[in-house]
Amino acid sequence: MNADQLTLGTTPTTPKQDAEPTLRIRAVMLGDRINAAGLEIGQRVSSTPAAFRVHAGLAVIFRYGVVVLIGLLPSEEKVFIDNLKPRVIGEFSPYEEETAQAQLCHDENAEAIQPGGPICLAKFSVDRLLLIADALAKSTSLARDERRVAAVFDVIEPFARKLAEKGRTPRERKGMLQLIGNALLVQQRVAGRVAVAEKPDVLWEKPELDRLYSRLEDEYELKERLETLERKLKAVSETANALTDIIDTQRSLRLEVAVVVLIVIEVVIGCIQILAGTH
Repeated sequence: MNADQLTLGTTPTTPKQDAEPTLRIRAVMLGDRINAAGLEIGQRVSSTPAAFRVHAGLAVIFRYGVVVLIGLLPSEEKVFIDNLKPRVIGEFSPYEEETAQAQLCHDENAEAIQPGGPICLAKFSVDRLLLIADALAKSTSLARDERRVAAVFDVIEPFARKLAEKGRTPRERKGMLQLIGNALLVQQRVAGRVAVAEKPDVLWEKPELDRLYSRLEDEYELKERLETLERKLKAVSETANALTDIIDTQRSLRLEVAVVVLIVIEVVIGCIQILAGTH
């Protein structure tokens, strides 16, 4: 078998069938991180990301918590994920996941992605499958981050409405700081750990596959979703900071009023003592 080609794990076909062989591809986000250091679960075919031949398919592990399983049976996927759990940091429940289908088209010029259909590949080479794994893993991670940011919007929206309608702000400064913290965590994850905007390492060695990856980026709208997510993160951060500044200003005002009141009380007490001493 060609070391660069995945020929097993495809959906079987017979000479009477017109359908081309297909591969089931499943991306599962298990947690915040996966520690793949020193992991040996089969023949390693890639170091960045860590990819191994497992059974009749391929398993690609991304350090930001996603594993992409290609050409494995559901039972094999479950066993693999169970064995990988001890290396998962910050495990999620439930998992985030996406699936795709890859199909042979036998013509490199015909490689394309039909909307809602399979990903057509000239061959099931490891390089091509790594590109699909990269795009699908990023899409899965973005989906979770999009939900997290949406949840932050759901929390911050009542605060902003209360400020607009009644001119009052919430007193829970801790809640504001938590919103800022959540926004910063998502921002750090997207920009640093996941690096959605960066192209996979395999393109440095196989630049001829750049067109295929561009099609994958378009199919999963990676750039557009990243830009939208960054705009929302900026809005959340600015809103939370503005509310926090208002709360701090109000607290400072109350503190100044308290200081003035104490000074007045002290002056009054001093005056009373002076008047009492004159009699």
